[in-house]
Amino acid sequence: MPALLALLASALWGTADFLGGAVTRRLQLATVLLVSQASGVVVLLVVLASRIDPTRPGAFLAWGLFAGLAGVGALASFYRALADGQMSVVAPIAATGVTVPVVVSLVAGERPTALTLLGIALAVVGVVASAGLELGGAAGGGRSIGLAALAAGGFGSVLIFLDRGSETSSLLTLVTARSTAVLLLVAVCLFTRCSPRVPRPDRVTVVTLGLLDTAALALYGLASRGELVAIVAVLASLYPVATIALARVAHGERLRRSQLIGVGTALTGVVLIGVGSA
Repeated sequence: MPALLALLASALWGTADFLGGAVTRRLQLATVLLVSQASGVVVLLVVLASRIDPTRPGAFLAWGLFAGLAGVGALASFYRALADGQMSVVAPIAATGVTVPVVVSLVAGERPTALTLLGIALAVVGVVASAGLELGGAAGGGRSIGLAALAAGGFGSVLIFLDRGSETSSLLTLVTARSTAVLLLVAVCLFTRCSPRVPRPDRVTVVTLGLLDTAALALYGLASRGELVAIVAVLASLYPVATIALARVAHGERLRRSQLIGVGTALTGVVLIGVGSA
């Protein structure tokens, strides 16, 4: 079940990332982030109000704060990279952030099976290969590649923070993270005088991507409580597959041979991870 939850999270993240990159090409980045993050907070607060959680605030508050701050920076870099560059190149590069929790978990003493380790290696290599790394032919050039790399570090950190906070309360960690993000974005909008208004044709898209992103975070939090972090993090970071597929259908972005091989390698890694952790 944890593996399935992580895979579902990756599908939701991939869809949200595609929507975020597409709408950022038309709207201000700060506006997209603020409205989408606020949408997630509303849903989380409704869920929180329907249940009683006796967890002491100090047990999750710090991790939620760290996740919120890292998440805003990562999403800002990622959405701008998706808007400026080629989605099928940017998304896999950002997904290499999975190496951060994998390394941390291994240093902390987690020991997956040999087959699982092979699967993790193939998945990471596949993600990198699916980017193609043909920088000269990528729309947006080196700037979008640099932003994607910056996003990778932020996303990897968020996965660690959410895992730590989920040891006591997944829901309250998410509420703290999203609330922190919204407060920061409100401050940014006040400082830059950006408008929080989203044109009617884009409202559903912006709200939907916020809900999908929040749902993916929730699924990841649940998955990380029942499986090795190194395994769950890799499975959840396969979202470029969904982003690349949607970019191909909606924008006509064509996959190069190296990207097709990369996607196949990543999926092979997923199978090995599932078999090795069974």
